Amino acid sequence: MNRRLVGLLAAFCLISACKKEESVGGLEPIGRPRGAPVNLPPPSQAPAPAPTPAPPAPVDPSKVLLRWKLDAPTAYQLTLSAAPGSAPAPKSSAAGKKKTRATKKSRKRGAPPPPEESSAAPVAQSSTFFLLRGSTPTAGALPFSLIPEAPAGETQQGKMSERGFVLEGLSGAMRNLAVMVLELPVDPVGPGSAWLLATDLVDMNDLPAGFRQKNTQHKSEVKLTALTPLADGEQVATLEYELFESVTGNQGRPKGKRRAHSHAHENAPISVKKNARGKAAAAKAPEPLPELSAEVRVSGRGEFLVKAGRWRSWEARMTTRTNGLTLPGMPAGERVLSLKPVEPVPAELLQRQATK
Repeated sequence: MNRRLVGLLAAFCLISACKKEESVGGLEPIGRPRGAPVNLPPPSQAPAPAPTPAPPAPVDPSKVLLRWKLDAPTAYQLTLSAAPGSAPAPKSSAAGKKKTRATKKSRKRGAPPPPEESSAAPVAQSSTFFLLRGSTPTAGALPFSLIPEAPAGETQQGKMSERGFVLEGLSGAMRNLAVMVLELPVDPVGPGSAWLLATDLVDMNDLPAGFRQKNTQHKSEVKLTALTPLADGEQVATLEYELFESVTGNQGRPKGKRRAHSHAHENAPISVKKNARGKAAAAKAPEPLPELSAEVRVSGRGEFLVKAGRWRSWEARMTTRTNGLTLPGMPAGERVLSLKPVEPVPAELLQRQATK
């Protein structure tokens, strides 16, 4: 019995010695309980998909985009002439007063009366509105020239965008004419569409110094009234123009020197003093300033070829009325402004333009 116990103890010692000693302080992983969710690693951050571009807006078949298409040199005859049957321009009240005073003075002195001012309608003016294609397709500006028919006249240069917006060149009345016959709408338009023009028919810079503005009115409307198809696939856009601008005011009084006050009446009788005070009060009351005014009205119609990108015809009636004011380049009265294509472009125009 003792031998068996000794043998068992010896065998147990041998088995324990063969086992590898465990490291002190070693940690063992804790097992996951049954039914617990599996913690998966977070997925990698994928780049967000690029937003899909919005589909282009559907083209409205009832609208067209009006643009100049100068594939070759283009020329127009721009004519300003007196309106048939137009009455002479009314004379201002200030001019009438000056004439009456001059006539009275001439009668007193025995001299012949001064010659009457001419009331004839404005003389017709004709120029060639010469358009050129851009130097490069991406230039963004199309050059144009306004060439007077008179040999001594000065050619005016300018640049415009494809829709006819005047970018540079020209000023005053000539710029207004260019805006009316060149500028087209920004967006596609259809029958009934209306837009504005960048005209300045009554330029405040042209009015005399000291002019005090009291009231102004402004209207600028161009409307597409019809789109007419032609047999060759072309379309004619009919445009109607209604422009109006007016200004009223008066001329400020010039500042003069104050006259020295006289004390000669201090010792005069009371009746004389009252009379003097009454005259002084009447002299201090200023006379009402006459009202000055100027207005310009334009009513016109044009036919634009949509595919060809040019005018087929354009005509307007311009009416200018002034009272005591003068607008440079805009004589009072009624005039007809017409634009007609010149085909083919005269060779002398091309040569004259090439030398500039």
